[in-house]
Amino acid sequence: MATVMRRTYREVLVVGDSGYIHKEFSVQYKSTQKDTEMKKEFVDKDRLVSLEMWDTSGNDDDLFCADCCVLVYDVNDKSSFDSLDSWRKRLLDQNWDIDRTKFPFILLGNKIDIDGGNSRSVSEKSAQDWCAAIGDIPYFETSAKEDYNVDAAFLSAAKEDMFM
Repeated sequence: MATVMRRTYREVLVVGDSGYIHKEFSVQYKSTQKDTEMKKEFVDKDRLVSLEMWDTSGNDDDLFCADCCVLVYDVNDKSSFDSLDSWRKRLLDQNWDIDRTKFPFILLGNKIDIDGGNSRSVSEKSAQDWCAAIGDIPYFETSAKEDYNVDAAFLSAAKEDMFM
């Protein structure tokens, strides 16, 4: 008898000063002018999870209530890290009907492949401390250009315990 997997759908909002979609963060990222979408499926235990990921233009109207929000910054650009609080606040303010203390966020520090780390302006510890301060959110360092750790980050958005 074949095992039937349950299917779960999750909408994931991707926001920050650097953009990701279609398995890459652009090297010369300019603020998205229009929402872009990508779908990806992951298996988590006995479930097939379909993630619908939205890289938004950053307008408040685009910060709709998804099931999870992935905050992205460039480890070589401190200003992109400094803007994380603003992105988080804007999403929570725009979606007044969500539980602000339980809404799931994930932080991605991208572009770890640049210059062998010599250009890095945000330490891994600084990012981890920021995550701990706002509720121990998961943190991943990624290189979209090298396809390093990107799937692991989005797989965490698919995990059932992320939404408990």
